[in-house]
Amino acid sequence: MIEESCDVLIVGGGPGGSSCAWGLRDSGLDVLILDKATFPRDKICAGWITPAVAELLDIDLLSYDRDHILQPITHFRTGIIDGATVETEYSDIVSYGIRRCEFDDYLLKRCRARTRLGEALKSIERLDDAWIVNGCLHAKFVVGAGGHFCPVARWLNQESHSEKSVVLAQEAEFPLNQEQQELCRVKPDTPELYFCRDLKGYGWCFLKDGYLNVGLGREGEKQLSAVRDEFTHFLDRQGRVPREILGKFRGHAYRLYGLQKRKIIDDGMLLIGDAAGLAVPQSGEGIRPAVESGLIAADVIQNCQQQYSRDCLVTYQEKLINRFGKWPDAPAKSVVPAALRQFIGRQLMTSQWFTRKVLLDRWFLQRHLPPLIRN
Repeated sequence: MIEESCDVLIVGGGPGGSSCAWGLRDSGLDVLILDKATFPRDKICAGWITPAVAELLDIDLLSYDRDHILQPITHFRTGIIDGATVETEYSDIVSYGIRRCEFDDYLLKRCRARTRLGEALKSIERLDDAWIVNGCLHAKFVVGAGGHFCPVARWLNQESHSEKSVVLAQEAEFPLNQEQQELCRVKPDTPELYFCRDLKGYGWCFLKDGYLNVGLGREGEKQLSAVRDEFTHFLDRQGRVPREILGKFRGHAYRLYGLQKRKIIDDGMLLIGDAAGLAVPQSGEGIRPAVESGLIAADVIQNCQQQYSRDCLVTYQEKLINRFGKWPDAPAKSVVPAALRQFIGRQLMTSQWFTRKVLLDRWFLQRHLPPLIRN
């Protein structure tokens, strides 16, 4: 029995889903967000946004800072685990630390869409030119915005089982008392990034207004706990973060963009953010791609004028490729031995120029990307 209908059903209320809804706020379309969680909810994430994201979403940072954590970032400490480190200083604010439980709740409330929270997507079926979700929701269009484990993405990619482009991560975020803050040498304006010696992942520690976030992620790593323990021992030995103050680690996953083709559109349906596998390959950054893909999707949905055939939605796929790059026809194979690539990479990590211009500016901060032009 149909209980509720909408024009656009967005499955997932994170930054991608809420940005898509925000982009549709003046479209005249009835937008509904479905999420299995209730907000505010805990979200595992190192948690920072660049000024480009704040500008794109028209966030008043002074207003946001009054009621939420917003930690300015002007420095970075980077290096190899058990190796040399490099300190990089910027003359301006290049990013802001946020807590995802606050940031996601803020965006969701601001987008003005109707919500059904605390309700998971359990079933989806095509009926004529619409979708029936959970046997009771009727939607003309469905946006998959539920992250790496998005049920819409799984439905759309039932034939794909490869995990080659997936990063597994474990993180802990917790408040520090005064005594713990005195023991912790991580500076609030200076996130610390330490790469594994094989360069297949990196760990981080980030203090934002009394909340410490420590984590480590690796591509294709099945046994992550041992690597995480090596990292936390390193932080303890270096006097950066004493192991005894660390909170409980939790895991999550995301898919890197451009390493493997993924179906992201079909009749009356598309994927955004981590559901589409848009995380930046070199850093795993996912907030900006989620926000931008959500806004691109909103523009395409409006331009379709409620004619949601796959042919009309090809424009969305083309816009993503223009913005983030083309998917390869086959995984790239290097002729340079892995050991030599890793040796060269470790040498580059000690270079001030490479650290600033490539590692930070390009991979982590994406300062080379021009502002997103919407149409």
